[in-house]
Amino acid sequence: MPTLTWIGKDKVVNHHHDVPFRVLEQQYTFGEADSFNRIIHGDNLEALKALLPYYEGRIKCIYIDPPYNTGNENWVYNDNVSDPKLKRWLGKVVGKESEDLTRHDKWLCMMYPRLVLLHRLLADDGAIFVSIDDNEQASLKLMMDEIWGLGNFIGSIVWQKKYGPANDAKYFSETHEYCLCYAKNKSPWRPNLIPREESQLEAFKNPDNDLRGIWRASDLSAKTYSASTDYDIIGPKGDIFYPPKSRSWIVSRERYNQLLEDNRITFGANGKGRPMQKKFLSEVKDGITIQTWWDRNFAADNKIAKYEIKDIFPDNPFDTPKPTKLLERIIQIATGPNDIILDSFAGSGTTAHAVLNLNKQDGGNRQFILVEMEDYAETITAERVRRVMDGYSAKEGTGGGFAYYELGPALFTDDNLLNETVPLPRIREYIWYSETRTPLPTTRLPETGEGSESPHFLGKLFDTAYYFYYEPDQLTTLDYDFLPTIQTPAEQYVVYADNCLIAREWLQQRHIIFKKIPRDISRF
Repeated sequence: MPTLTWIGKDKVVNHHHDVPFRVLEQQYTFGEADSFNRIIHGDNLEALKALLPYYEGRIKCIYIDPPYNTGNENWVYNDNVSDPKLKRWLGKVVGKESEDLTRHDKWLCMMYPRLVLLHRLLADDGAIFVSIDDNEQASLKLMMDEIWGLGNFIGSIVWQKKYGPANDAKYFSETHEYCLCYAKNKSPWRPNLIPREESQLEAFKNPDNDLRGIWRASDLSAKTYSASTDYDIIGPKGDIFYPPKSRSWIVSRERYNQLLEDNRITFGANGKGRPMQKKFLSEVKDGITIQTWWDRNFAADNKIAKYEIKDIFPDNPFDTPKPTKLLERIIQIATGPNDIILDSFAGSGTTAHAVLNLNKQDGGNRQFILVEMEDYAETITAERVRRVMDGYSAKEGTGGGFAYYELGPALFTDDNLLNETVPLPRIREYIWYSETRTPLPTTRLPETGEGSESPHFLGKLFDTAYYFYYEPDQLTTLDYDFLPTIQTPAEQYVVYADNCLIAREWLQQRHIIFKKIPRDISRF
């Protein structure tokens, strides 16, 4: 498989391990109190790491619209990598290529660890969609092949971003962008079909005024060969057609004659084209398979997106939004009514807008998680979501609610010791996650209150019970006095404490594992 190399790659391929686990601090809630929708303000690399204890392997659909690295953007990459020279190099604002000849290397350094964390968050039956244009499309494809695996590439969607040509274009008038799609595991993943009543696919037409309605031409040849369906077809103009090399027709000659008599075979407008079968939209029962060409009728375009944002914000504070319909199509084909959708380059909040629209349409309970690092996370991203929920410009509100978060302190200090200023519930959640890679039972994202079932018991998983024996203001010891507090029957026990006064052999015989809490105990 071809591999992609760039300046700084060796420093960032494992950088996600060095990213600190930060606390998510809830600032306020809006709307319905029981909503699990989240908007997070902060560096998306640290935010993605902070989401792992709650959502690793649970996100059904990820959509991101990262910087396209056109040279006209002023995006900043200042992740705290350990290499001093790389840190200084990456910390600069990335501008035009003539000003910064290494901007492509910086873009790859910025994207790689984020994609690794997104891969961990994605569910086994989930998929990721990444919008991009020609500036980095080729590099992105190779990078995602490396992280996701070439075998999990689903396809490259071509989206018509604008309708008419730009006559001031120096070379070609660009009218499209890409959206790369990868599955976590391609074998079980299947896109949902688009309901036929919603389809606006231009492939369905009715050039011959067939009374059965609009139709599209479908290939009459099979991908495999069978001698029983290898025969010649004579067209209306006397042309003779054979199946393509190493193929045969998908139907027998008898069945072909029945289709021909029923006016279900077309030879094109001039009667000299290859034979194709007519597939009528009225006969599509389950839905229509999605195509890789998404025109403006199917998924809207940038002009429509600007009208949308101006309708929400009359002063139009965001220059490059994506249209809501584009996100609705992605969510429509990649999720069910109760799935979680993540957008870690949230921008103006289009993804949340699309989720709320679809939930209102079908009564679903999809959840969104947005991450935005810029200062407008509150004034634009969250504000748009509020207006969509409440209603705007005579549009009825969708309802719903969300919680708004800021990134808080790291769980560990620079010396890898426990940061004891972090609230105890957050520490417990992290300890449980580090052991089980699952969310702590009966907990939600950070709010208030402990909510645990006993002072030190974390939970039980796969017949292992976990205890976090921690007191902020005193040392804790695993000794014979502590053992009676263990009440949960299990085959194995994991106990965190500051000290242990029981012999290791005695603990091993009783399937008890002691783990030392990594904190500074010198003050005690």
